[in-house]
Amino acid sequence: MSSTQKNKPLVLVADDEPSMRANIMEILADEGLDFLEAENGQQAVEIASEKKPNMVLLDIKMPEMTGMGALKRIKKLSPEIPVIVFTAFGTSERPIEAMKLGAFDYIEKPFDIEEFILVIRRALDHNSLIKEVHSLRSKVKVENNNLNVSEFGKKLIGSSGKMQEILKLIGKVAPTNTTVLLQGESGTGKELIADAIQRHSLRSGQPFIKVNCGALPEPLLESELFGHEKGAFTGAIKKRTGRFELADKGTIFLDEVDSLPQSTQVKLLRILQNFTFEKVGSEITQKVDVRIIAATNRNLEKLVEEGKFREDLYYRLNVLHINVPPLREHPEDIPLLVEHFLDKFRPHQEMLISKEAMSQLMKYHWPGNIRELENVIQRALVMTQGNVITKNDLPFSLKTSEDKLSEEYLNGDSIPFKEIISSVEKDLILKALERTEGNQTQAAKLLDINRRLLYSKMKKYKI
Repeated sequence: MSSTQKNKPLVLVADDEPSMRANIMEILADEGLDFLEAENGQQAVEIASEKKPNMVLLDIKMPEMTGMGALKRIKKLSPEIPVIVFTAFGTSERPIEAMKLGAFDYIEKPFDIEEFILVIRRALDHNSLIKEVHSLRSKVKVENNNLNVSEFGKKLIGSSGKMQEILKLIGKVAPTNTTVLLQGESGTGKELIADAIQRHSLRSGQPFIKVNCGALPEPLLESELFGHEKGAFTGAIKKRTGRFELADKGTIFLDEVDSLPQSTQVKLLRILQNFTFEKVGSEITQKVDVRIIAATNRNLEKLVEEGKFREDLYYRLNVLHINVPPLREHPEDIPLLVEHFLDKFRPHQEMLISKEAMSQLMKYHWPGNIRELENVIQRALVMTQGNVITKNDLPFSLKTSEDKLSEEYLNGDSIPFKEIISSVEKDLILKALERTEGNQTQAAKLLDINRRLLYSKMKKYKI
């Protein structure tokens, strides 16, 4: 049985009970929907493959092929079709299994008709979103293909004027041995730029050693960078090769270089001047051939004025300066970045994003920059049902500003307390880090919490 009016969404109903099929099709007809029917799993797969319905309603317990088997086959043949699974044999593991196989939703019989209609409408909206965003995805792919930024375009994503200038600078400086200073907010992609410089340098086949200076405790920092002799200090039970020695003939990337103490700054200056150093506990001078790329999320000129960073070291590091812009200054790159992250986290599944969701991403100010966008897309992929990210899959902090909080949430049927608190807490931490230029100690003071709690919160929110 099927209705014949054109231009109506087509729904495939698969159930081995004729009375259940009839009841469901009556509901569909009342909702102005077209429908097809199948009495077993194998028939459902064949009809879905041939007719390409807008949605499939699939019973779990059917002859010839189970609903789970049919679900798996249909999603393999047409992954864009939303499939709603329903059954009278509900167990705690059935929803998990169905959702893992790609079901849009799972309903137990007997179901509430109003709730059933709501789920159907959501699935049909999902189907229309897929068609809507295919054109957006095609446009983004065309822009991405036109970038012509050589192999490092695989990681450094962007067609904006600001990103193109950075790509040009990389092309100029990479083949030289020039020391480079990368300056920009946390999460802007400074490490990726360092990777690109190394990859296109004459030292590309040599070691590339990365050091997060801010993550190393001060007593161990010099040992990590320059190595130590056995017995140089308590706990030095054997000789250690430092990062500079490991980077010989290659490149070393010093991230958060602003956090180096004065004593270590002196040793780094010496390497930049004559490429020599001594291990901790040794009087033997060693020579090293290494290119230095440094990065910071703070204003080094200001630190020099405050006496916290050596002026001579600053000028030695700042031979070529690349200012990495925050994401809010080149939002036109967001669609390309989203496309990149979708491919990164779901390489074997076509994932799409609705225009409304993309608009929400474009409007947000992104205090955590590209790293925050990456985390948002990864979370949305977990939350979404099917293969289209909608605005409802985005976190609370992107959906609304503080002045809309009362209108959108406090007047609703429920108040998502934990979500609101987490969002506000994360935003406060990001703003504190922004104001203190990434200095965690100062940010903790600004928030009136201890540094250990701040670090714990940053880890929780993946900041």
